[in-house]
Amino acid sequence: MYIASVSKALPPNYYDQEELLKEFKKTWAQKHHNTKHVEHFHRAVMVGGRHLALKTEDYYDLQNFTDANNHFIRVATEIGEQAVQKALESVNLKPTDIDAIFFVSVTGIATPSIDAKLVNKMGMRPDVKRIPIFGLGCVAGAAGLARVHDYLKAYPDQIAVLLSVELCSLTLQHKDLSIANLISSGLFGDGAACVIGIGSDRAKKMSLTGKPSVVATKSRFYPDTEDVMGWDIGAEGFKIVLQARVPQMARAHVREDMDAFLAERNLQRKDISTWICHTGGPKVISAFQQALEISDEDVSLTRKSLQEVGNLSSASVLYVLADSIEKQHQTEEYGVLMAMGPGFCCEMVLLQW
Repeated sequence: MYIASVSKALPPNYYDQEELLKEFKKTWAQKHHNTKHVEHFHRAVMVGGRHLALKTEDYYDLQNFTDANNHFIRVATEIGEQAVQKALESVNLKPTDIDAIFFVSVTGIATPSIDAKLVNKMGMRPDVKRIPIFGLGCVAGAAGLARVHDYLKAYPDQIAVLLSVELCSLTLQHKDLSIANLISSGLFGDGAACVIGIGSDRAKKMSLTGKPSVVATKSRFYPDTEDVMGWDIGAEGFKIVLQARVPQMARAHVREDMDAFLAERNLQRKDISTWICHTGGPKVISAFQQALEISDEDVSLTRKSLQEVGNLSSASVLYVLADSIEKQHQTEEYGVLMAMGPGFCCEMVLLQW
């Protein structure tokens, strides 16, 4: 599989972190005994600003999960279409060229799923295969890329699209004063990303000079860690589950898992020139860096993405991938894309230019 293009799409409502902090302090002033805790958590996540699905004043009008989810369906369809269209146009493809569309998200629910709405809106072929994936959370960008790779190994003459749309702001629980919710209110943003994957046979008919290919993938599930990260889903919608031991999980497992993955291809960490890591937050990024013994420069694009748009859940690692592809790479250079998420689990993707 070749990665022909990666696009980004963001809602038009952008706010810097100081503006958002004022709103959150106003929201929780009468409920939280010390709003300085809110300020501390928001500054600690090292996010400079975020794009939101709605204008800040519109969030006060959300009465229930139904209201929030209806906005999810509307905005996800809008920015999802933008992301797919942008990715297709960058390589002179049309919606009718798509043979399969993989859709990942964990911040809203729709049946038929958002990909079905895009098939109609964009005029994709009626025989397009749809593969919506829900529940993988932050790891879904990497896992989705791996599943697209699996599909194109079976159908090397086809084109497959991976679309991630996450509108984390619509999941915010105003009544939840837990540390996990206070942290997530400052960390997560909204956005979409799209990857165009080209099967090896189809790629021979296209000019993909300088584009990376997916060489191998690996999944790693950690037993009995379901309580580390995820949602507690109830009448109020999606309530965040986020334990403090996420960075510990990364430090404990990533090095061993990565070394084993690379060894399957007779590679070592020193052979990897580009590291594309999920923007899980400052502590998670540092845990990746320590576990893999990589430099500040190796995670510079990850930290930059976190600062500019926040953690976009499944879309985040694809944003870092888009930025990485823009840089110059040597022929046959190796890269690794990786993320962790609910399960608890890790996905690793080996790239080669």
